[in-house]
Amino acid sequence: MATTVTTTPAPVLALSGGEKPQRRDVSSLINYYRDPGTAHRQCHKTVKNERPTISKTAIIRDITGQEDTYTLDKHGFHFCRRPTSLHGADFHDNELVQAKYYPEAEQLLKDITGVHRIHIFDHKVRVGPSNWHKLGEGNRTTRGPLFRAHVDQSYAGAELVLRRHFPDEADDLVKRRYQIINIWRPIKTIYKDPLAVADARSVPESDLLAASILYPRGDRDETWTMLPNDAHQWFFKNRQQPDEALLVKCFDSATSPGLARRAPHSAFEDLDMADCGHRESIETRALVFYDD
Repeated sequence: MATTVTTTPAPVLALSGGEKPQRRDVSSLINYYRDPGTAHRQCHKTVKNERPTISKTAIIRDITGQEDTYTLDKHGFHFCRRPTSLHGADFHDNELVQAKYYPEAEQLLKDITGVHRIHIFDHKVRVGPSNWHKLGEGNRTTRGPLFRAHVDQSYAGAELVLRRHFPDEADDLVKRRYQIINIWRPIKTIYKDPLAVADARSVPESDLLAASILYPRGDRDETWTMLPNDAHQWFFKNRQQPDEALLVKCFDSATSPGLARRAPHSAFEDLDMADCGHRESIETRALVFYDD
């Protein structure tokens, strides 16, 4: 069960009309992995996500007014204000998303990272209800929020992605720094089921377990599931707007001390917003290649 626990003025410049944004922390449940010894999920037309879970209460801190504090290399995530030329129903047109939104996403990543080679390899639009996993056959078409603490790729899983998309260059590319970064954006203002992201520094490697996703064609992906730990620090942006993009680092091949290599994330329930419409969002996934 989720309840709002604080509402305090954020120390930032006033918005239009003199209104100051309000920072609003929320107490809610984060669903972690309950380890039975294995972690595999079959992936067909129906997504079940039946891995065993254990729910833990966490305070999810609102970063409103402190957006510039969080960076990809220190925390594993970064909020930035960047409008998009697409609106509403545009995001349901895959050809339009690839033709117009992918270049916007690439430019955003170039501006944030300083890297010139970006490859957007996937995107997902989430518009379905909170219980979409229970809707049966074909539920991918009404994909909704994912209430599981996870990282989209494990370290080994990131290399699987790289080799799938760049089979002829992979042996050379893995010798240099590369990343997988998601751009998560609201299609309309987020009220219900917002996205929480964990400070990478609060999540030790020992809390991450690799989990395989097995496909009928014989391929597989590998993600991180996450064990519970009271030390985890979770953050979100209250009422995140369509022009506010959240960058989440899923993988970084660099291993420098203090460098965030991955940031777990999860949707969470906010009971104060339970009567609002389904959350609508788009996430793009990108390989980011460095020269050295």
